[in-house]
Amino acid sequence: MSMSKSLVAEFIGTFWLVLGGCGSAVLAATFISNGAMIGESTHFPLGIGLVGVSLAFGLTVVTMAYAIGHISGCHLNPAVSCGLVAAGRFPASQLVPYIIAQVLGAILAAVILYIIASGDGSYGGLASNGYAAHSPGGYSVVAALVCEIVMTFVFLMVIIGATDKRAPAGFAPIAIGLCLTLIHLISIPVTNTSVNPARSTGPALVEMVTGIQNAAVGQLWLFWVAPIIGAILAGIVYKAVFETSES
Repeated sequence: MSMSKSLVAEFIGTFWLVLGGCGSAVLAATFISNGAMIGESTHFPLGIGLVGVSLAFGLTVVTMAYAIGHISGCHLNPAVSCGLVAAGRFPASQLVPYIIAQVLGAILAAVILYIIASGDGSYGGLASNGYAAHSPGGYSVVAALVCEIVMTFVFLMVIIGATDKRAPAGFAPIAIGLCLTLIHLISIPVTNTSVNPARSTGPALVEMVTGIQNAAVGQLWLFWVAPIIGAILAGIVYKAVFETSES
């Protein structure tokens, strides 16, 4: 597959991950209907909650893995690309172009989500990641750092293991998507769950540009450093401990 096609696939795939995942958090997590469609005047909750948001992130990966996995590998995440380089599964020469495509896709998704979310006049953010005062549960920078490193480490172990030639064929997208769902179920209260520098960058930049807040941009360093550390560690560990000539 040509490099240009792979980059377009990564752009579209990361766009979908951010739009689908962050979109579910912003638009549907705590949605309250006014009953307009059924003629009622009372409000009632229809939100999908944390479980729904977690599932949405997992579904974006599953759907795109089947759609573009054969084109670009469906990384959708700079940390994943770095981890695969460390594991010897992806050429380092393609790393920077992949990361650029992923970040641009995430930014466009955040822009589109902003346009949609601001349509009802109550826009308050794009589900950006953060720690301390910007953490959903008020978790410290140390807690956020450890959480993001460990969660990304496990995520890459599952990705690398599920795509090993010795693993059952055809089921990797399901395992990877369910892993991302579980990661969100664990860590949304801590950091709003990143494990993906591109996913963190898009919403943070758009929130800053639209004047909502600058905290996410100021804390963005953690959501690049921690996921990449966790991913590289996973790549090194899997290659050293589990890799064989059949892999």
